[in-house]
Amino acid sequence: MKKPKKCISVKEARKEQDEWVKTRGKDIRDAEGYEDTREFWYSLDELQEYLDYVKEKSKEQGIEKPGIRFYLGAYPKTKEKKSYTTMFLSPTKEAKGETETAEKDSDPNNYEIEPYNTITSGWPPNNY
Repeated sequence: MKKPKKCISVKEARKEQDEWVKTRGKDIRDAEGYEDTREFWYSLDELQEYLDYVKEKSKEQGIEKPGIRFYLGAYPKTKEKKSYTTMFLSPTKEAKGETETAEKDSDPNNYEIEPYNTITSGWPPNNY
């Protein structure tokens, strides 16, 4: 199998994560008073299961080119737990007609298929 065109080098990935830690990570630490989660893990099997689910449900809806959008979120703060960051996956459908533009990704979320948020995050966060 050929390497996908959008792969980046390990060096670039480390550089990007380091930039996040120095900027956004620092801001979150300062604002919340603790280090937050910044990396998330899915098994390939569970990720593939969800992708297959989205493909099947999209096909039933007549959607030919579904996609996945990744969102950051945060769990509500409780007495027992801090408000750690989470990430969820949201199915999308291809843009049609007036919403389709060449300048930006305008594929809308498909709110008829449930998002996915059963993930594991490293604690403390693992550096790349």
